[in-house]
Amino acid sequence: MANRGTAALVIACLLVAVTLADAAVPPVSPLVCNKVYGVQERETCFAVAQAAGLTLKQFLSFNPNINCQKVFIGQWVCLDAAHA
Repeated sequence: MANRGTAALVIACLLVAVTLADAAVPPVSPLVCNKVYGVQERETCFAVAQAAGLTLKQFLSFNPNINCQKVFIGQWVCLDAAHA
């Protein structure tokens, strides 16, 4: 019986710790895209980023849901963004 009580106490402490850790992180404002571009034939994420004067890391931060392995002609990508 003592093992169940100890386990319950440990779980309760972990839940409190996780809740407090989540509460300490301020909410991030969403990005608003200021400039879009339609991908052309044979372009890659890297090529588009380079042509726009961006690093690949910057480009990917503006386009967090992009799959660079499946970029298609006419796909809209963001080339400049700011927090709302």
